[in-house]
Amino acid sequence: QVQLVESGGGLVQPGESLRLSCAASGAIFSVSAMAWYRQAPGKQRELVAENGLKVSYAESVKGRFTISGDNAKRTVYLQMDSLKPEDTAVYICNARIWPEGGKSFTPYWGRGTPVTVSP
Repeated sequence: QVQLVESGGGLVQPGESLRLSCAASGAIFSVSAMAWYRQAPGKQRELVAENGLKVSYAESVKGRFTISGDNAKRTVYLQMDSLKPEDTAVYICNARIWPEGGKSFTPYWGRGTPVTVSP
């Protein structure tokens, strides 16, 4: 069984930083890309950053957030600097994984880690 587990969320003040981590484990043959999404209350889930064939960011986080990691090591990080109240959301790890015994890459999701930015 494949699992994605996030950590690192919390409550911070505007302007502060947080670093999120996500690790994939289980019966994994290969990982092609890992990404971070977020979902704020009452809003749709949105892509924040992706670390695949190329690195990409949502416009709202460019210059403030940095995604890093190693798909071969099945880990991804999100360094979040200069946090703003509008960054408040549950941050959810996503990975395209080829499970052992599987036939293709399949998207998997973590349960999410909450981030609250408030004075």
